[in-house]
Order: sequence, then structure tokens, then C-alpha cells
Amino acid sequence: MESDILRAKYKALAPVLNERSRRLWAATEARAMGYGGIARVERATGISRATIERGLEELARDQPPLEADRVRRPGGGRKRAVEKDPGLMTDLDALVEPTTSGTPDSALRWTSKSVRRLAGELNAMGHRISYRSVDTLLRESGYSLQANRKTREGPSHPDRDAQFKYLNRWVGAQQARGDPVISVDTKKKELVGDFKNAGRQWRPKGEPEPVRVHDFVIPEQGKAIPYGVYDLSRDEGWVSIGIDHDTGSFAVHAIERWWQLMGGPAYPHAASLLVTADGGGSNGSRLRLWKWELQQLANRIRLSITVCHLPPGTSKWNRIEHRLFSHIAMNWRGTPLVSLAVIVSLIGATTSKRGLRVRSEIDRGSYPAGVKISDPQMALLNIERHPFHGDWNYTIHPTE
Repeated sequence: MESDILRAKYKALAPVLNERSRRLWAATEARAMGYGGIARVERATGISRATIERGLEELARDQPPLEADRVRRPGGGRKRAVEKDPGLMTDLDALVEPTTSGTPDSALRWTSKSVRRLAGELNAMGHRISYRSVDTLLRESGYSLQANRKTREGPSHPDRDAQFKYLNRWVGAQQARGDPVISVDTKKKELVGDFKNAGRQWRPKGEPEPVRVHDFVIPEQGKAIPYGVYDLSRDEGWVSIGIDHDTGSFAVHAIERWWQLMGGPAYPHAASLLVTADGGGSNGSRLRLWKWELQQLANRIRLSITVCHLPPGTSKWNRIEHRLFSHIAMNWRGTPLVSLAVIVSLIGATTSKRGLRVRSEIDRGSYPAGVKISDPQMALLNIERHPFHGDWNYTIHPTE
């Protein structure tokens, strides 16, 4: 009966006891029982006799008491792995970062560096360590789990900064006159159908939306090609959803639709249009079809169209990426893009704290790839190349 009571008391207290309070409690119970108390407490609780005796010694105060926030005396407890094995940390460093630690032929040079694999390699080298201890050592040494980060742009063009300054001057002057400035680009092509879309959304617990295992194009639905137009002054966006090819004709048609439905009504007295764009893709600085289609657009809307391209390798600085496309990606995260109508609806519902408004429509036009613009056609362009980098900066005027 006495053992049952003691066992029940220990079971109730165990969750809140630390190493020190456990041995002091066990020692108090043993002392209260008198002769044979140590053995009875040991049988009822499973606390070792040595631990109870150590608690009795502390209660007897034969030695200075511990500070209130300590559970054992300084130097007590199991020695840390790196103290028992001085070469452990050196070998672990060499495995984790072999090229910088002077061992480029490490067994883990080309394999996954999980803590279990690291522990296995260290044990094979003669160390004795668990994967949990490897995890602890890595974190204590300043390591953490990290993904790759895109930071290396490669060699930059010598006129990169000068081009950015030139572009910014044009943007500032255009906005000061009250004329429109747009940033354009093609967003990543999207598979249409019940495919996995990165991100998560709120749903009833245990009921994720089922999607296809493999990302193979559904022929009857194809891919969506979103081409965006972002108005820098009004924080407004337009996205045409193409279903054919991402060509210069498709890009310029998207700009024209923006002008018809958003730009023209917002800038009824505009004298010119400034377009900022990447140097490649369907609006590339070297693309003849892009310039040819811009000439046709300038003729139809009777505006001079100036284009300033971003320098090579700087597409991530394009304003449309941060002001429009990023918000679209956040808005539809975790939602399968099952149809073109769903894509248009999700894009049209995109907003931001700054007040972003977006409109979108499906462009079912045909834009065949491989269209060639001849030299005689290029000679018909009313194009004025700027003195500074005329390959990046040019104005196309309406023809008479």
C-alpha cells in the first residue's frame, strides 16, 4: 500500500521535476521512511539508489548547496562529445564543407549531407556520435539548413549603371509631363488543368485539393501565356492570357489592349508612351518583329512610342516583377489553375496594400512563331535611335 501511494505521488510530480528536484524529493521521502527508505523509494519510483543517496547528501548539507538555478554541480554530467573526442569537430567541418576544409575528395562531396549520413560517415571514421548530436554540433557551430540563393549575375555590362540612370531620367521626365510609363514582360507560362500550384491555402483539415501527380500538358487545354503591362504612375496592371506563342506580335497586341481599355481613358491627352522592357524574350531589343509591331501600333494610336530596355542580366529589376507579377503569384498560390477562366479571375482579383488594380482577358489570337521581317520592311520604320545606346533606347514615331 505504501509503495502504491509513493508510486502515485511520483507519477503526479514527475512531469514538473528536473534532475535536481527529483533527487531531492526522492531523498526527502526516503529520509521520512527511516530505515529501508532508500530501497522502498527505489522500488516504487525506479530512481536509482545512487541518485537518492546523492540527494540525502545534499539535504545533509555536508557540502555547499547548489545555486537555485543549477541542477548539478559545475563539471557534473556526461562530457560533451567534442570534449571526449577533440578531432570530431574538425572531421565534421571537413564533411560539411569539403572544398573549403581542404578535403575535396570527401565521401560526401556529391551526396546529401543529412545529419544521419554525416553521423554514419563520422562513425565510419572511428568517432562515436548519434545523428542528434551531429545536429546539435552543427547548430552550435553556426550551420543552418539553407536553400540556394540567386545572387551571382555573372559579368555585368560596363554601361549597366549608366543605362539605369538614363532609363530613370526618361521615366521621371515622362511622368512629369503626365504621359504614361509602362513596364512590360511575359510571366512564366502556366499549365492549364488540375496541376499542383506552389503554396498553401486554407481548406478543411485533412481535405487537400487533389491534383495530378505528373505535370504533363493536357493537349486540349495547353498552356497559358500571361503577358503583363504595368502602369508605373497609376499602380495598375493589365494581363493578356495568350494560348498560342509568345511572340513580338502577341506582346504588342497586349500593350494595345491595355491602351484601349485602360491607358487611353486614363491619359486622353498623352503625347507619347514610354515602355520599359527586358532586353530579351518577345520584347527583345534585337527582335525585328517587336519593332515592326510597335510601328503599326504607333500608327494606329498616333503616339510616339519610346522604348528603354533594361541592361543584359538585370531582368529581376524590372518593375513589373515586383509590382504586379509577385502579387499575382501570392494571390493564386495553392490554387490549381484548372481553366483559362479561373486564371483570368484570379489575376483580376489581385490587389495590394498600395492599391494595385488589375484587369485581365484571354487573347485567343494566333501568333505564329518564326515570322521574319525583311530588310525592306525595316527600312520603312520611322525609328529614332537615341545617341546613348541606340540598340537599347529608341523612339518609334507614327509615319505620315
